[in-house]
Amino acid sequence: MSQQSTGRAQYRGTVSQALARIRQAARQRKKEKFTALFHHVSIDHLAEAFSELKENAAAGVDGLTCRDYEQHLERNLEDLHARVHRGAYRALPSRRVYIPKPDGRQRPIAVAALEDKIVQRTTAAVLSAIYEEDFLRFSYGFRPGRSTHAHGRDHQHKGDWILDADIRSFFDTVSQEWLIKFVEHRVGDRRIIRLIQKWLKAGVLEDGIVTVSDKGTGQGSVISPLLANLYLHYAFDLWAERWRRREAAGNMIIVRYADDLIVGFEHETDARRFLDEMRKRLQEFALSLHSEKTRLIEFGRFAVENRKRRGLGKPETFTFLGFTFICGKTRRGKFQIKRKSRRDRMQAKLQAIKQELRRSMHQPIPQQGRWLQQVVTGYFNYHAVPTNSSTLTAFLFHVTNLWRRTLRQRSQKDWTTWERIKRLADDWLPKPRILHPWPESRSTVRHPRWEPYARIGPVRICAGGGREVTRVPTAKVSVVQPNRRE
Repeated sequence: MSQQSTGRAQYRGTVSQALARIRQAARQRKKEKFTALFHHVSIDHLAEAFSELKENAAAGVDGLTCRDYEQHLERNLEDLHARVHRGAYRALPSRRVYIPKPDGRQRPIAVAALEDKIVQRTTAAVLSAIYEEDFLRFSYGFRPGRSTHAHGRDHQHKGDWILDADIRSFFDTVSQEWLIKFVEHRVGDRRIIRLIQKWLKAGVLEDGIVTVSDKGTGQGSVISPLLANLYLHYAFDLWAERWRRREAAGNMIIVRYADDLIVGFEHETDARRFLDEMRKRLQEFALSLHSEKTRLIEFGRFAVENRKRRGLGKPETFTFLGFTFICGKTRRGKFQIKRKSRRDRMQAKLQAIKQELRRSMHQPIPQQGRWLQQVVTGYFNYHAVPTNSSTLTAFLFHVTNLWRRTLRQRSQKDWTTWERIKRLADDWLPKPRILHPWPESRSTVRHPRWEPYARIGPVRICAGGGREVTRVPTAKVSVVQPNRRE
């Protein structure tokens, strides 16, 4: 185990240095094409990519798992590296699976074969080193070091109008022709281009039939998030930033997380002009807005006063990344944008917990407690934002009640009282507390540039590579675990 860890540390250092040089070149030469990238698809990069895969990741069409591949890892990676570099590597079709969505529908996911995942992750790391220097600040989806909570300060919007936009079936309608053109803006290495084309043309296997299309990026594949961000960077981000500088008459904020968009405006005229021109812009690149999910609503500090003056009700709310945004007030009566966990998402989570508790009904209480602790801690780690404490308390209450009802169903003679379940909850479940800072506090912290594999410490450029780059320290907050009774 120690030798394996030492080996991983060695090739992580090599990978970090190589990517740091790419990143520095991309930062210094914004318009230059990279014509020699393929040699970065090395054995060290492939080994690092494999180590990043989850051991229990779903297998692709070949049924090969990480544990099977790891038995002869060095030999397998050498063979994969040789096939990639001599052009003998062939991408396999992705396996189509469906996962449930909170609204009851099914989301199609493409599960790539194991070796495709390894090569895709390696290529994505190389391309990310380039494009992370190009992507704009308001783009948050699936980017290293850009968490879903980092956008919070951008919602401190001083305007009156919010455009809540959703691109219809984005991952299934992306034009592969336009995508390759966008990649070629910065990548001139034809071997990298051919790799991407192989994955796009590999198709999807469903019910024994392989379907190949000239649209889509295969949502769920390793490289799909990067390709999606790259596509929208050229199709939307650059255009929207230019529109904000040249066309907007008032203040305007933009937040994009993958294909979900939130745009805030000071003036209604700006909002309506932007929406009309945005539709035309997306159509040029084979995209369209979802008519039911795209809304223009009056929202903000002055929206409350204006709607009250016109005899209307409270401003509408909108949802984004699992939260409902509400126009509210502080205890002192000042305007405040509040975030609450989406009710439907919380109900879906509680339903999943209920079903799992039923399956594990007769397991020992400590085993149930450890599992519930992990679930509640994970929920709090994401949802513990300011103004959401009442939802956290309610979630903990419902989980405790579900646990009590499960224990009472184990036997007709089991009369688990609230006093006993409260003691168990105190022993095993974390207390609700706010973990994420207020947007005003977060806005004073700079976003550090992406540091690949930053967990191993500062990344330094090798001799001759220029200045030294160190990781900016960031605050870390964790849930305080309760003291269990022995």
